[in-house]
Amino acid sequence: MGTQPNDAFLELVETMKRSAAILRDAKVPFLLGGGLASWARGGPPTEHDVDLMLRERDVQRAEEALAAAGLRLERPPEGWLVKAWDGNVLVDLIFRPAGGAIGDEHFERATVLEVAAIVRIPPRMMPMTLVQTVKDEPTCCATSRLDTSSRIMMHRLLRNASR
Repeated sequence: MGTQPNDAFLELVETMKRSAAILRDAKVPFLLGGGLASWARGGPPTEHDVDLMLRERDVQRAEEALAAAGLRLERPPEGWLVKAWDGNVLVDLIFRPAGGAIGDEHFERATVLEVAAIVRIPPRMMPMTLVQTVKDEPTCCATSRLDTSSRIMMHRLLRNASR
């Protein structure tokens, strides 16, 4: 896309792979969401955080697995996500985005893609579809974040994919 990944992005990818491997080994189903899902489908690199989408019924098992692996957990008052910290990198476990609770239908529509599988950990992931990513984004974006360039790119990708 013309935008070169920097160290912050590469650190996000490493945390994504580590978190995904932990959840995979704990047999917790998840989808890759947000900026990294957009990137996995051809969008620009992101520097914000790792968004993993999961069903609410799987949140406790995800928390237990990530905590056992050394990630620091935090339950913010919003009630629609759990935050996990891998050092200074934030992983959001999102179970109730703006579009409604994550359910079986999200997993049924997702496709398995190879995402940054440098060491094959994990070899494949299920990024949310671009439609899901755009639909669920408003809840996940901070109002203080005024840079809309990645969101514009995501909308362009969606428009071009639907042609």
